[in-house]
Amino acid sequence: MTHAAQADTSAVPVKDTQESRRPPVSRTMIGVGFLLVVLSYMVNAMDRQVFPPLLPNIRAEYGFSLEQGGLLATNFTLGMALAGLPAGYLLDRFRRKTVLLVSIVIYSLGTMATPLATGFADMTLYRVVSGFGEGMQSAAIFAAMGAFFVQRRGLAFGFIGMGYSVGVFVAPLIGVKLAGAHGTWHSPFYLFGTAGLLIAAASLFFVKAGLTEHSAEKAVSTATYEYMPASAYNRNTIALAVHSVVSGVAIYGFLGLYPTYLITSLHYSSEQAALAMSFLGFGGMTALFGGWLGDRVNQRNLLILSLLAVSAISVCIYDTQAGVGVQCVFAFLMGAFGLGFIYPNSNSAMQRAVRPAQIGRASGLFVTSYYGPAAFSGLLFAALVDSFGWDRAGLLQVTLLPLAGVLALVFVRPAQFNSAVR
Repeated sequence: MTHAAQADTSAVPVKDTQESRRPPVSRTMIGVGFLLVVLSYMVNAMDRQVFPPLLPNIRAEYGFSLEQGGLLATNFTLGMALAGLPAGYLLDRFRRKTVLLVSIVIYSLGTMATPLATGFADMTLYRVVSGFGEGMQSAAIFAAMGAFFVQRRGLAFGFIGMGYSVGVFVAPLIGVKLAGAHGTWHSPFYLFGTAGLLIAAASLFFVKAGLTEHSAEKAVSTATYEYMPASAYNRNTIALAVHSVVSGVAIYGFLGLYPTYLITSLHYSSEQAALAMSFLGFGGMTALFGGWLGDRVNQRNLLILSLLAVSAISVCIYDTQAGVGVQCVFAFLMGAFGLGFIYPNSNSAMQRAVRPAQIGRASGLFVTSYYGPAAFSGLLFAALVDSFGWDRAGLLQVTLLPLAGVLALVFVRPAQFNSAVR
């Protein structure tokens, strides 16, 4: 949304006029709508994370190589990246609720189509389509909730991140159990896809426009942002985008092949690997605390410390040959810092690095930069494993690469965030 200077100073932007005519939303309906938003993002996570623990079964059925499996485990993020910038453009011009509902339908249908694949090519297509819907949804959710909870953006993103982490936690357990009970890996994809469609139908009626179409400028109308760059693509957003690229490649490379590493290198059973994967999601539930903390401390420094923690935990995961119990602790810590601290604070920092009218574009930029290169992170990791083995591959992609993100964050200036109100 752009506010240009007008000769008639009494003129009011159309979006503001529509908002003023909209009936107020009760706290109950705000709570119900926000809960549905969080649930929809939880199903988003379930759709994404059910694939890695079932990858050994999928590879066995189709005869995919480790590189092909690694690419399939993470290439949905290519669809997310392709959706990011267009979604940001649409969100600044059209109803966020519409974009949100359409996105849920797209990724749910893409998930349900995955078991119908006949080979690598069409499974790749279905995964990318699913990712495209997930990218649209991510941009829509964080733009809408970032505008509504403008003063507590990090905390709100933490709640949403916690919902995502619940999805990461339950998806491997449900997916592996369903696959074992039915003798096929297909059933979890049909279940999760159907759940998404049901949530989209419920959101049509219970997620009110007063929640999704809120004006961030109106919420902070007493503030001035002349101290901030006029462009949405400025020093801070570019540095945060570089950090997001690095974080996405490191974290998604790890997520995509972690169960395969546990099964093929440490000789865990599928159930044990699913348990460790679930502890990643359990750790990610710290997003509520991570987001709350990001509202109260220097967000750049918090991200730097989180990246350093990911590097240290990676060494423990790939070099200690730990047993199941200790490995679950490492997985919890990786989830805490990678999903609970880095993701919500990278996202909210990107929105804080632009003026309030530009949060749609900031949300789209984050989705594109975080998920774009991550599409090939599984392929990169698999290639490194083939060349150097699991321990050195982990050292290169999950231990050393985050240090490049630390370097990028050095160039971020929190004093120019829109939360530094003057």
